[in-house]
Amino acid sequence: MILVIRHLFYRNYVGLSIWPFIILRSPALRNDAVLLNHERIHLRQQAELLLVAFYLWYLVEWVLKSLYYLDFHKGYRNISFEREAYLEEANPGYLSQREPYSFLKFLYTVPHGS
Repeated sequence: MILVIRHLFYRNYVGLSIWPFIILRSPALRNDAVLLNHERIHLRQQAELLLVAFYLWYLVEWVLKSLYYLDFHKGYRNISFEREAYLEEANPGYLSQREPYSFLKFLYTVPHGS
Protein backbone atom coordinates (compact mmCIF):
# COMPACT_ATOMS: atom_id res chain seq x y z
CA MET A 1 0.00 0.00 0.00
CA ILE A 2 1.35 3.44 -0.93
CA LEU A 3 0.77 6.46 1.31
CA VAL A 4 1.73 10.10 0.76
CA ILE A 5 2.88 12.03 3.82
CA ARG A 6 4.63 15.25 2.82
CA HIS A 7 6.06 16.34 6.17
CA LEU A 8 7.71 13.07 7.18
CA PHE A 9 10.89 13.48 5.15
CA TYR A 10 14.24 15.10 5.86
CA ARG A 11 16.24 16.88 3.13
CA ASN A 12 16.38 14.95 -0.14
CA TYR A 13 14.68 11.78 1.09
CA VAL A 14 11.50 11.06 -0.86
CA GLY A 15 10.47 7.53 0.07
CA LEU A 16 10.38 5.18 3.01
CA SER A 17 9.24 1.61 3.58
CA ILE A 18 7.63 0.57 6.82
CA TRP A 19 6.11 -2.82 6.20
CA PRO A 20 3.58 -3.13 4.63
CA PHE A 21 3.56 0.52 3.52
CA ILE A 22 5.58 2.57 1.08
CA ILE A 23 5.42 6.20 2.19
CA LEU A 24 6.20 8.91 -0.34
CA ARG A 25 6.86 12.63 -0.07
CA SER A 26 4.55 13.60 -2.95
CA PRO A 27 1.76 12.05 -5.03
CA ALA A 28 3.79 12.45 -8.23
CA LEU A 29 6.27 9.87 -6.92
CA ARG A 30 3.64 7.15 -7.34
CA ASN A 31 4.79 7.09 -10.98
CA ASP A 32 8.51 6.70 -10.19
CA ALA A 33 9.11 3.03 -11.01
CA VAL A 34 12.74 3.09 -9.83
CA LEU A 35 11.86 4.58 -6.44
CA LEU A 36 8.98 2.13 -5.96
CA ASN A 37 11.23 -0.81 -6.86
CA HIS A 38 13.84 0.44 -4.35
CA GLU A 39 11.20 0.57 -1.62
CA ARG A 40 9.77 -2.84 -2.57
CA ILE A 41 13.25 -4.32 -2.17
CA HIS A 42 13.23 -2.94 1.38
CA LEU A 43 9.80 -4.47 2.00
CA ARG A 44 11.19 -7.87 0.98
CA GLN A 45 14.20 -7.40 3.26
CA GLN A 46 11.90 -6.45 6.14
CA ALA A 47 9.73 -9.52 5.62
CA GLU A 48 12.79 -11.80 5.55
CA LEU A 49 13.98 -10.50 8.91
CA LEU A 50 10.52 -10.37 10.49
CA LEU A 51 10.48 -6.58 10.82
CA VAL A 52 11.96 -6.01 14.28
CA ALA A 53 15.27 -7.66 13.40
CA PHE A 54 15.41 -5.61 10.20
CA TYR A 55 14.96 -2.30 12.02
CA LEU A 56 17.48 -3.21 14.73
CA TRP A 57 20.04 -4.42 12.20
CA TYR A 58 19.46 -1.32 10.04
CA LEU A 59 20.00 1.01 13.01
CA VAL A 60 23.11 -0.78 14.31
CA GLU A 61 24.68 -0.98 10.87
CA TRP A 62 23.93 2.70 10.19
CA VAL A 63 25.49 3.80 13.50
CA LEU A 64 28.59 1.64 13.03
CA LYS A 65 29.14 2.71 9.43
CA SER A 66 28.48 6.37 10.25
CA LEU A 67 31.17 6.15 12.93
CA TYR A 68 33.50 4.38 10.51
CA TYR A 69 33.07 7.03 7.81
CA LEU A 70 32.50 9.91 10.26
CA ASP A 71 29.58 10.85 8.03
CA PHE A 72 25.91 9.99 8.56
CA HIS A 73 24.99 10.07 4.87
CA LYS A 74 27.93 7.92 3.83
CA GLY A 75 27.03 5.54 6.67
CA TYR A 76 23.45 5.36 5.36
CA ARG A 77 24.57 4.71 1.77
CA ASN A 78 26.75 1.83 2.94
CA ILE A 79 24.14 -0.07 4.94
CA SER A 80 23.89 -3.50 3.30
CA PHE A 81 20.12 -3.09 2.80
CA GLU A 82 20.62 0.24 1.02
CA ARG A 83 23.50 -1.01 -1.09
CA GLU A 84 21.35 -3.84 -2.43
CA ALA A 85 18.37 -1.56 -3.04
CA TYR A 86 20.38 1.16 -4.80
CA LEU A 87 22.25 -1.37 -6.95
CA GLU A 88 19.06 -3.11 -8.12
CA GLU A 89 16.45 -0.33 -8.06
CA ALA A 90 16.55 0.17 -11.83
CA ASN A 91 16.06 -3.55 -12.50
CA PRO A 92 12.27 -4.08 -12.63
CA GLY A 93 12.62 -7.87 -12.62
CA TYR A 94 14.98 -8.04 -9.67
CA LEU A 95 12.48 -9.11 -7.02
CA SER A 96 11.25 -12.00 -9.14
CA GLN A 97 14.78 -13.42 -9.41
CA ARG A 98 16.18 -12.28 -6.05
CA GLU A 99 17.38 -14.99 -3.69
CA PRO A 100 16.41 -14.73 -0.01
CA TYR A 101 18.77 -12.71 2.20
CA SER A 102 20.62 -11.26 -0.80
CA PHE A 103 21.54 -8.19 1.24
CA LEU A 104 24.07 -10.36 3.13
CA LYS A 105 26.52 -10.33 0.23
CA PHE A 106 26.79 -6.55 0.65
CA LEU A 107 28.27 -6.97 4.12
CA TYR A 108 31.42 -8.48 2.64
CA THR A 109 31.95 -6.53 -0.58
CA VAL A 110 33.84 -3.28 -1.03
CA PRO A 111 31.70 -0.45 0.41
CA HIS A 112 30.44 2.49 -1.64
CA GLY A 113 32.74 5.50 -1.52
CA SER A 114 35.73 3.82 0.06
